Amino acid sequence: MQLVSVAALAENRAIGRDGEVPWPHIETDVRQYRERVAGSPVILGRRTFDSMRDDLPGSRQIVVSRSVDAVDVPTAVVADGVGSAIRRAEEIADRDGNSGGDPVYVLGGGTIYELFQPHLDRMVLSHVIGSYEGDTFYPAWDSEEWGVADETEFDRFTLREWVRRGEAA
Repeated sequence: MQLVSVAALAENRAIGRDGEVPWPHIETDVRQYRERVAGSPVILGRRTFDSMRDDLPGSRQIVVSRSVDAVDVPTAVVADGVGSAIRRAEEIADRDGNSGGDPVYVLGGGTIYELFQPHLDRMVLSHVIGSYEGDTFYPAWDSEEWGVADETEFDRFTLREWVRRGEAA
């Protein structure tokens, strides 16, 4: 199993403002994000989960929360922290017969990205052109520890896949 964070961030690392992205809607980015995570388990915080209830991403959702111990969605389970979420992801991967290299995606919000950053194998980040006012930011990462393995230019953003140095792409 590989832990892969997926996010869209502005040049100043803003990812959210008042529960929404701080830039005008980018359909191409939303579509590639949805296609990427569609068949995989995802890890997300409770507020992010609640904001996506009408259109949940991924095949299974692991909701990281200390305030609830269950959710009323049959594809979702609750984990009370990083270690518990990773164990749940491994159990799901084993039960679904996924190979060891299959991704489990970390989808946010800001605190979840921060907590999981030390455990990530890859980051797939949509770097949105421009800086935007925000109240939630993607955590900074050490450029010595990470390198760009792939890059694709789109209108209004560049999609970059980052891998930890020394990791296979």
